[in-house]
Amino acid sequence: MEPLPSALQHFTISHHDEADFKADGLREYSAYRDLGVAQATNGSAEAHVIRMIAPFRTELSVRHHHNIQFQMVYCLKGWFETDFEGLGPQRLVAGSCWVQPPSIRHTVVGWSDDCELLEILMPAHHETVNDL
Repeated sequence: MEPLPSALQHFTISHHDEADFKADGLREYSAYRDLGVAQATNGSAEAHVIRMIAPFRTELSVRHHHNIQFQMVYCLKGWFETDFEGLGPQRLVAGSCWVQPPSIRHTVVGWSDDCELLEILMPAHHETVNDL
């Protein structure tokens, strides 16, 4: 197996602080806690904790995809459900995870009031496209 190309990286550490959750991310129903991975990897990867801050409503379900190389979602608390093209609805519960293939079309279909997720993406900066 060939080694991965090296990217300039540096050490970072992120300790839990409620003040770090910001509601200025991709979705208005979520607060995001940046874990510093994008800065530490010069944009090669991104990791954040996502907390659902609003109850699920069907009008929040928008079919979309992400132009990424890698995406993993791990459920820290509660549950989160998404309908993936070609797979149907899939539910994460605390302690479970999925890896989404690049550009797979999906629609969020529900979450628990206490839902928190860890999401890891490559690269850090990528496009999210709504599929109308």
